[in-house]
Amino acid sequence: MSHTVEKIGGTSIANTPVILDNVLINGREGDALYNRIFVVSAYAGMTNLLLEHKKSGKPGVYALFASAENKWQWSEALTELSQAMREKNAEVFGDHSDRKIADNFVLERVEGVRNCLIDLHRLCSYGQFRLDEHLLTVREMLAALGEAHSAHNTTLLLRQRDINAVFVDLTGWRDDEKRTLDERISGALESIDFSTELPIVTGYAGCLEGMVKLYDRGYTEVTFSRIGALTGAKEAIIHKEFHLSSADPKLVGDDKVRKIGETNYDVADQLSNMGMEAVHPKAAKGLRQAGVPLRVKNTFDPNDAGTIITDGFRPEEPRAEIVTGIPSLYCFELFEQDMVGVKGYDAEALKALTRHNIWIVTKNSNANTITHYVNCSRDALKKAAEDLEEQFPNAEVSIRKVAMVSVIGSNLELDGLTARATKALFDANIRLLGLHHLTRNVDLQAIVAEEDYDEAVKVLHRALVEGHVESAVDAPKPREAA
Repeated sequence: MSHTVEKIGGTSIANTPVILDNVLINGREGDALYNRIFVVSAYAGMTNLLLEHKKSGKPGVYALFASAENKWQWSEALTELSQAMREKNAEVFGDHSDRKIADNFVLERVEGVRNCLIDLHRLCSYGQFRLDEHLLTVREMLAALGEAHSAHNTTLLLRQRDINAVFVDLTGWRDDEKRTLDERISGALESIDFSTELPIVTGYAGCLEGMVKLYDRGYTEVTFSRIGALTGAKEAIIHKEFHLSSADPKLVGDDKVRKIGETNYDVADQLSNMGMEAVHPKAAKGLRQAGVPLRVKNTFDPNDAGTIITDGFRPEEPRAEIVTGIPSLYCFELFEQDMVGVKGYDAEALKALTRHNIWIVTKNSNANTITHYVNCSRDALKKAAEDLEEQFPNAEVSIRKVAMVSVIGSNLELDGLTARATKALFDANIRLLGLHHLTRNVDLQAIVAEEDYDEAVKVLHRALVEGHVESAVDAPKPREAA
């Protein structure tokens, strides 16, 4: 196939003039505008208003509806959301007549959701119906509003420029037919001629599996991935607000970072594990299996080729490519003197963490201690600790805050890598609390105190990326014994 599938994130799509000039059009005319499929996220901030704030946890419409504290506060939040969407329409369309079309679209969707939630609230006032049994469906329905809004607006904007854009609504709005994700995508795209039509697709897709249930806030990239795989795209492209670089330029300096030109899906997976999602791990898996290369491009530098990610790439010269990490996570430690030689402790610890939906970044163990490094709320972790203390009354469960810095590369088979990393941290007076380096040689993880995170990233980037690290070829050979 000759087409690409391209994903535009929330921060990028919110910058309407730039995304039109640099990505959607970018000097193209005529046939060059087509043979592309665009999957769009909700405008930045909208999903926070719909569900809950991703970072602060401030409740949105969903969280307020699910709470029993104020049974009608969710409706006020829904009104505020409607206002925010129409303010975005005013910013995007100005005085153009399409603004009225966009506002009517928002009002129809929002008021439809409001009526549905009122009916559900009334239904669950009877004892035979429980609200908690329907909350996942409510969360799915609310999440869909954000992507429908941005995709519809983008389609209108392109049509203003005489581009044959098609709004592809995968949300299942007022569709009583239940479909799988693949069925939803295939059914929506089967009648579209990619060579003459430009599909603008909602990042959320209503399906039997439940997108938010399975992928939380990463569902847009999963939709994007499945479209790429199902349509046989020649390339999948993600447009972000930055280049995929060797570190955060705000932390180590613009003059210090290096843009990553090519890497592989192993590196993309490690970045996802650190929360620095070049692509959602489930999305990467789909593209990898379908043999579709992934390109990450900078929205603000459209003529740069970006970073190409493939399955088979492995540089001949070993190197450290990226230094990143998690500034704050928990070290969750289970100690039991009687653990030696006894099976079951590891499995029960994993069950407790899974039960409370806790993200495990990495783990290690020895004869009597199992340690998980997890990224979650303290409340969830305390519940997991209570479960384990009840299961193992003689065990000691401890929780402490730490940070993790990860050195990542598609080929980290560097002689002396661990020694150089630990020496750099030691010389900078940064105490090393833990170190993980697996035999697959794609990452090295250093555990440090929270307050040492920023400096540890700078130190390791300076030592392993900016500085020359001797490879097996370069390294001096050991002297022979006399």
